[in-house]
Amino acid sequence: MLFAGGSYLDWFPLRGLTSENFHELSSFGKILDYFWHLTLPVLAMTISGFATLTLLTKNSFLDEIHKQYVLTARAKGVSEQQVLYGHVFRNAMLIIIAGMPAALVSIFFTGSLLIEVIFSLDGLGLLGFEAVVQRDYPVVFGTLYLFTLIGLLLKLISDITYMLVDPRIDFSSREH
Repeated sequence: MLFAGGSYLDWFPLRGLTSENFHELSSFGKILDYFWHLTLPVLAMTISGFATLTLLTKNSFLDEIHKQYVLTARAKGVSEQQVLYGHVFRNAMLIIIAGMPAALVSIFFTGSLLIEVIFSLDGLGLLGFEAVVQRDYPVVFGTLYLFTLIGLLLKLISDITYMLVDPRIDFSSREH
């Protein structure tokens, strides 16, 4: 990140959301300038969460490959591609989908304060942190509400995806 935005290569800016001549740019130029400034922060947030998600995926697939039903499918003469995509992939993806909301919440919210401080951005992470330090409780509750709402929406999307990946799972037939 520092090579692409620092003094070494200087491809991307390290501070702020817009350039100094932002008001002089055309509408298309403003959009390009905004995305040019967002490239490094978004890349930093994505790379930090990618490691956790990759480790979860690798462990899930390794656990599924060594299970008895995979050995049985191979013994029956099923092709390796059909074993991986028909049996292993579906069951391994269930664990990944279940862990996806936690991974996304950690990517977006846990790292947002650090990314906002490093790249001099004003965002919800920094706003929430400064509100806690200044004991501004309405702002603390507002940011906490937004983070919780987005987390709940991600869990809802995860449950819907869970049902799409494995049709045997049906939340409506569960006993209360």
